[in-house]
Amino acid sequence: MKIKKGDKVKIIKGKDKGKSGKVLQVFPPRNRASIEGLNLLIKHMRPRKQGEKGQRIEFPSALDLSNVLLVCPKCNQSTRVGYKNIEVKVGEKKKTKKIRICKKCKQTVD
Repeated sequence: MKIKKGDKVKIIKGKDKGKSGKVLQVFPPRNRASIEGLNLLIKHMRPRKQGEKGQRIEFPSALDLSNVLLVCPKCNQSTRVGYKNIEVKVGEKKKTKKIRICKKCKQTVD
């Protein structure tokens, strides 16, 4: 996945277009992510006990990943994500590691 938990993202479509926030959760099978403080929905809770009042609870709903762009921590711009394979030496063996890169400044995101 190109977006991971803890990344800073910018919304490019929908009611919160142009706003940015931190990713709280990612749901890979559904290709969606939940972003802190954005795409809030309101759930009305009924009173459960006698004398208790009802409540309105706001919670962030999941957005489709096609509607968000990663904000690069180096150049601080919203950008597409690319991948690059780097060889890492572990003991005497060489392994290839796949890392994310910013398409604008070509710096690593991870």
